[in-house]
Amino acid sequence: MTRNPNMREAILSAAELLFSTHGFNAVSIRDIALEAGANPGSITYHFKSKDGLLLEIYKRHCGPMNKRRIELLVAAKRVRDVQDRLEAIVRAYVQPAFSSSSDLAGGGARFTRLRAVMSAEGNAVVGRIIAEIFDDTTNAFIEAIEESLPHLPRTTIVWRSQFLLGALYYTLVSPERVTRLSRGEADGADMAEAIEQLVASTVASLQAADVDHINSGAGSPQAKPAQPSAKGVVAKRKENPAN
Repeated sequence: MTRNPNMREAILSAAELLFSTHGFNAVSIRDIALEAGANPGSITYHFKSKDGLLLEIYKRHCGPMNKRRIELLVAAKRVRDVQDRLEAIVRAYVQPAFSSSSDLAGGGARFTRLRAVMSAEGNAVVGRIIAEIFDDTTNAFIEAIEESLPHLPRTTIVWRSQFLLGALYYTLVSPERVTRLSRGEADGADMAEAIEQLVASTVASLQAADVDHINSGAGSPQAKPAQPSAKGVVAKRKENPAN
């Protein structure tokens, strides 16, 4: 390959592409050097190790993405209507992850795929990076949801937030599955539609009755939802998916 004058950036881009496609464990420093048109020694010079390279990839994406999420969260918390506020909080978390992979400040679809692949590998290095970079922001969202749904225990909100993260990852990693299973009636690559569907389903999930409440329903075969469902979220937000 032709050498790139901006070698550090070329190495970062090559590593992000390979990690998001093949995972961390399967990619070697030599693979990254070949993709970047670099000498393997350049990678150790700039990043010390493959672990250091992965950490730098997370840092350059997660700082701006977390910043954008918090900006949107601050605005969401000012929404007066409780239902609208909850939708805005969920949207504030979801939307930055769907930014174009060329939009570094937005986090990038490719980086979200990388995160999904890294999490699936269960790598200890990745676990430490995720805890350091994401826990503060995630706790801010959990606390905002707690304020909107004070009847739910924090543990329930944590579980449901975990499900949101899994859905977000899978939506970015396997959009073609939506297209296939819908027999072409839905386009899994339609990011605006994916945001609306994910927001609507997450709001409905968050508003469902707590498991303990269902289990102790005094013989009632079906507990009532704790809050109204997310009826009409998709239709309501369709005109302006960027809100």
